[in-house]
Amino acid sequence: MTSSSHPRPGTPVGRFAPSPTGPLHIGSLVAAVGSYAMAKRAGGLWLLRMEDLDTPRVVPGMADDILRTLEVLGFSWDGEIVRQSRRSAAYEAALERLLAAGHVYPCGCSRVEIARAATAPHDGEGELAYPNICRDGLPPGKEPRSYRVKVPAEPITFHDLVMGEKSYNLARICGDFVVRRADGLFAYQLAVVVDDADQGVTQVVRGADLLSSTPRQILLQRLLGCDTPAYAHLPLVTGPGGKLSKRDNAVSLAAGRDLVARGGELLLAALRFLGQEPPSFPAGAPGAEVLAWAAASFDVAKVPTQSSPLYDVR
Repeated sequence: MTSSSHPRPGTPVGRFAPSPTGPLHIGSLVAAVGSYAMAKRAGGLWLLRMEDLDTPRVVPGMADDILRTLEVLGFSWDGEIVRQSRRSAAYEAALERLLAAGHVYPCGCSRVEIARAATAPHDGEGELAYPNICRDGLPPGKEPRSYRVKVPAEPITFHDLVMGEKSYNLARICGDFVVRRADGLFAYQLAVVVDDADQGVTQVVRGADLLSSTPRQILLQRLLGCDTPAYAHLPLVTGPGGKLSKRDNAVSLAAGRDLVARGGELLLAALRFLGQEPPSFPAGAPGAEVLAWAAASFDVAKVPTQSSPLYDVR
């Protein structure tokens, strides 16, 4: 299957989409295990996408490091790897469609101006609700910097397979959000919607830190006429300061672990973190054997909703 073709109708399609801004850590491994197990449990495909769109943050060599780590741990993926950095034409086409339909408009505001004018609280990610300064046209003297999508006043509601019913009022939380940044790069929210649609993704399994991104993506799916996949947001692995970050380097080829010998152990720890009850495997069991059990037995109903540390990984 190529990056632009669709699987056979009715085939479940999941995906894992790491950002190569650092080595794979245990939190990312949990997302990989969960997305792989749910896709394969449904008899579907598991795709791999490198979300290297934010080029200033990409660390050279990290994409290959992540791929090597996944391979050593026993993962295999279907089709070719999609790299967002090579898909600007697809994002440009989607933006043009949104502009032509009147769903997107140019914005000339700087972050300082928005912070000065905004009165709504942060959305939890350090973002102020945009105060609609340019929604009805650029004020005199302003030049386009970014492009924003018009959000509706009514809430967007969806059912998450792990977190349950969720409802977000984007107008209050973030306001009209950016789909193309002032530096010319396309925003993650637009890129991921275009990628998921082009790849025929039917299930999105990822960390709960992206839960608040889901209503934005559902809005863009509706505006572009794309199907909305099923969503499952997994609990986060927490560290001393909260969500585990890539600077913790919990799982990487350079972290002092023999991943060939300990891959199965790491995967079992991730499965237990996700509420699963795998059987005992012999010490040094290959990761592929653990993943085969997960593909046959994973139960999303057992996944906890609360984030927590993962204590049994050393």
